[in-house]
Amino acid sequence: MKTTLIISLIIIGSFATLFLYGRAKMKSIPSVANHNSILELTDKNFQFQTKDKLVLVDFWASWCAPCRMMAPVLNEVAGELTEDSYVGKVDVEANQVLAQKYQVRSIPTMILFKNGKEVSRFVGVKSKEFLLQQIKSIKKSS
Repeated sequence: MKTTLIISLIIIGSFATLFLYGRAKMKSIPSVANHNSILELTDKNFQFQTKDKLVLVDFWASWCAPCRMMAPVLNEVAGELTEDSYVGKVDVEANQVLAQKYQVRSIPTMILFKNGKEVSRFVGVKSKEFLLQQIKSIKKSS
């Protein structure tokens, strides 16, 4: 009985240590500056900036570790896009109206807009290849 209790406490302690270590690593992810072609979207300029083009919009927040993980990926995507295709970012803390309008319930959420209309939505961390493939497939369907 004592042995089982000791083993259980060791296992629980190990999981707690791993959890705290992982959490500390997530918080230490540095912020990355946006690529120069990324559109900074707000409640005021959103409709104009998404009109007549294909825009992958990232709904994010500065306190969100997975959002910080996506920043370098989105910078790479932005660097590879051409022909009326863009990456845009919406800070959900500063632009709550947009987050509510598009029913963003968790972040990061990326919504692909074509001519100002939502055509696809992705929640969570995604790879550069996945995002480029989604953009390419929407372009092909035009």
